[in-house]
Amino acid sequence: MINIKFRRITIIIFILGKPLRMFLRDLRLTKNKKFSFRKLFFFSYLALILINKSNVISEPIKNQSQYNESKISNISFISKAIKKTGPSVVTIDTQRFVRNKQFSRDSRIFLDPYFERFFGLELAPENQTRIEQSQGSGFIFDDGLVMTNAHVVNGSEKLIVGLSNGQKYRGKLIGQDLLTDLAVIKLEGKGPWPKAILGDSTKIEVGDWAIAVGNPFGLENTVTLGIISNLSRNVSELGIYDKKFELIQTDAAINPGNSGGPLLNSKGEVIGINTLIRSGPGAGLSFAIPINKAKNIASQLIKNGKVIHPMIGISLINETYFDSNKNIVKVGYVVPNSPAEKSGILINDIILKVGEKEINNSSNVVNEISKNGINKSINITLKRKNKIIILKVKPKDIKDLSKK
Repeated sequence: MINIKFRRITIIIFILGKPLRMFLRDLRLTKNKKFSFRKLFFFSYLALILINKSNVISEPIKNQSQYNESKISNISFISKAIKKTGPSVVTIDTQRFVRNKQFSRDSRIFLDPYFERFFGLELAPENQTRIEQSQGSGFIFDDGLVMTNAHVVNGSEKLIVGLSNGQKYRGKLIGQDLLTDLAVIKLEGKGPWPKAILGDSTKIEVGDWAIAVGNPFGLENTVTLGIISNLSRNVSELGIYDKKFELIQTDAAINPGNSGGPLLNSKGEVIGINTLIRSGPGAGLSFAIPINKAKNIASQLIKNGKVIHPMIGISLINETYFDSNKNIVKVGYVVPNSPAEKSGILINDIILKVGEKEINNSSNVVNEISKNGINKSINITLKRKNKIIILKVKPKDIKDLSKK
C-alpha cells in the first residue's frame, strides 16, 4: 500500500513539475502577490485531490484482501472435513424379493408365476410376491469399491449405488461378513471415483470431535456432530452376542439409513463406520466400527470373498474383585467338540494369559486368539481353584466349530 501511494505521488509531482516551475518564475517576475497566491492555492488544491483519489483507488484492494481472508477463516472445521470426504459418501438402495406362500398340507396344487399368469389365478395379497426396498449408506474407499454394513446389503438381489453428484450405478457384492457386520461392493462403471481419506482409529481419544455422515430416512448428505464418548465398547455390553467387534461410542446422531456411512474426525478422515444406534431407554448413543478393523476385514473380503474368525469355542464372563479392585475373565460356557473342550478347558476356569498377554478383560482373549490365527496352537494359562494350568489350544474358524 505504501509503495502504491509513493508511485502515485511521484507521478503527481512529475505531472505538476512544469506548471510549478512556471509558477515560481511568475512569482519572481510579477508584483501581483494576490494573483500568485491564487495560483499557489489552485495547484495545492489540485495536488491534494489527486493524492486523495489515489487513496480511494487503492482502498478497495485492501478491503477485498481482508474480505477474502475473513471468508476463509470463518469456514468451520466441519465444512472443511465434509469437503474432503463428503463426495465419497454414497446412498445404497437395495431390493429383496419376498414371497411367502402358505398352503394346507393336503393341497396338491403347486403354483409358480407362469401358471398363475396362464390360468389367470389370483392369490391372496399376503401370498403374492412383493419387493422389499430399503436404503443405507456407504463410502468409496478405493477405485470403484464401497464399504458398508453387512446388514444393509444382506439378502439383496439388486443394489443401486447413488453418488453425491446424482449419478447412479449398479453394485455387485464382493463379500460380506455378518460377524463383524461389514461388506464390500464393487461399482459397475468407470471412474475416476471420489475416494474417502482413511484415518487411524488407534489415534482417536475420548472427547475428540466426531462427524457422522449418511443418508438417514432417505435424506441425502446429512451431517451430524458430536464427540467420541467411549472407545473399545464391547458389543456384549449392548446385549449383542452374534457379532464380533468392539465399537466406538459417540453422541453424534445416527439414524436409520445412516448405517454404513463414515464417522469422521475433525480433519475429515474416516475413523469408523456407523453401524448401531441405541433405541428405547438410553437413546441418543450411537456406535461405529473402528476403521482399522474395517480395513482388515475389507482386505480379506476382496482377496478371499470371506473372513476367517479364529475361535476356541468358549463364552467369557468379566468379573471384578471389589476388595482388590481386580478384573478377571472366567469361562462361562464351553462348546461341545470345540478346541477348548478337547484341550481340557472347563467352565469357571479363570483365564490368566493367552500366549504372553496378561488378561484383564474378555477383549484381550478375543484379540490374542484372532492374532494367533487358525491351525496353530497357542498356550492358555488358567487358574482352576488354587492350581495354575497351562493348556495348548488350536483355534478353528468359527464356521468349523460345529464339525467334529
